[in-house]
Amino acid sequence: MAKFLMKELVTDGDIVTARLGAGSGSANNIDDKEVHKAVKLVADSRYDLCAAGDPIEGFIASVESATLDGYSIGSVQVEGRKEVTFNGLQTTPGTGTIAVGDYVVMGAAVAKGTALAASNSNNVTKATMQPGVTAATVIGDVAPMLKVAMQAWRVVSLGSAGTGAVGTTGVIERVNGAA
Repeated sequence: MAKFLMKELVTDGDIVTARLGAGSGSANNIDDKEVHKAVKLVADSRYDLCAAGDPIEGFIASVESATLDGYSIGSVQVEGRKEVTFNGLQTTPGTGTIAVGDYVVMGAAVAKGTALAASNSNNVTKATMQPGVTAATVIGDVAPMLKVAMQAWRVVSLGSAGTGAVGTTGVIERVNGAA
């Protein structure tokens, strides 16, 4: 009998239109090779690709072929669920497991201009700063903890493998509404 698992979920209200890329101009423009990649808000009305360790703020859903004011334009999924590949712990990528309820950040990112192998191949790691940890245990690290909490995506399904091991896929869900 088939096993029930939470899957990716995109509904009305989850998608926003935004500028995309590191800046304006052809060197910064992006194309459809970036679809499904994780992004972060970097400037007024603009998202750029996440780097390793960045809190995830959304995923590129589509990219227009035309630009506007020198910027790439596209849509970003800022809520809902997204299927991803687990890659262990933020401090030691490639080692450790991820559990249901763990908050995640971007793992190793696929370079700009290179398409993901599959829509679920965004690599995520368990965030070192887990929301709910007593700040006293991580003195000096309150700002990163708050950033992860404000842009929180957490694991809701370990996928068919059910282990959270490195290289397995699962589903993450946006915990709080998009800002």
